[in-house]
Amino acid sequence: MSPRVVHPDRRPAVVTGASSGIGRAAAVALAAAGHPVVLGARRLSELEAAADEICAAGGEAHPIVLDLADAASIESFAAAAVAAVGEVEIVVSNAALNPAGSMLSTPPEEFEAVLAVNMQGTHRLMQALLPAMIDRRRGDVVIVTSDVVVNPRPSMIAYVSSKWGLEGYARTLQMELEGTGVRATVLRPGPTLTAMGFDWDPDTTVAVLEEWQAWGLARHSNFMRPEGVAEGILAVVSLPRGTHVTTIELHPEAPIKEDR
Repeated sequence: MSPRVVHPDRRPAVVTGASSGIGRAAAVALAAAGHPVVLGARRLSELEAAADEICAAGGEAHPIVLDLADAASIESFAAAAVAAVGEVEIVVSNAALNPAGSMLSTPPEEFEAVLAVNMQGTHRLMQALLPAMIDRRRGDVVIVTSDVVVNPRPSMIAYVSSKWGLEGYARTLQMELEGTGVRATVLRPGPTLTAMGFDWDPDTTVAVLEEWQAWGLARHSNFMRPEGVAEGILAVVSLPRGTHVTTIELHPEAPIKEDR
């Protein structure tokens, strides 16, 4: 199938990690704004459920399996995305692995697996989709990092390392894309209610949270909802040409204090 010819006003989007959390919310928000959306993640059933939700609301969504640890999967995903919606105008790079683990408890193989998805997978995705965007002299890339880049947390050594590296990658990418018409934005969310970390053992979760509190990294109990982060993504890619948001940092609002 030959790719569709895309009018500049039609801005197809690709969202990774779209089966849940921030990725799913971003796909829903982009589709509601009129963007055809390709949803990528490993769990096809969850992708299909998200796509059904989008289509039921009048949007256009295409669920396509994507494993960022697999180079062949990334290549086939990119080709299928273009075949489904035409040349991609928006890329939201959001998928990530986040195992709990200290330096002592994280096997090298697990550390490497996190880097393979969070960094190498992002690089492969950029190489698959950005050349066509650069050739057309337009497009938006949003790379979701984390506030652990500013406030690293213990017992997440692989995830923190990967997000620090990813933000360095994104900032270098911004410089390399300058003057191409393709805007790259770092989106750095704080604590968010997502499925990430929910697969941790309950005892591990308690121990990790206690460590964070000991380091002053849990100022209050509120977490952001993914939908709020998604609105930030939508705002970035909706800005008129000539304006480039290089970094957006989002944090949960603290609980309202009781009157005294």
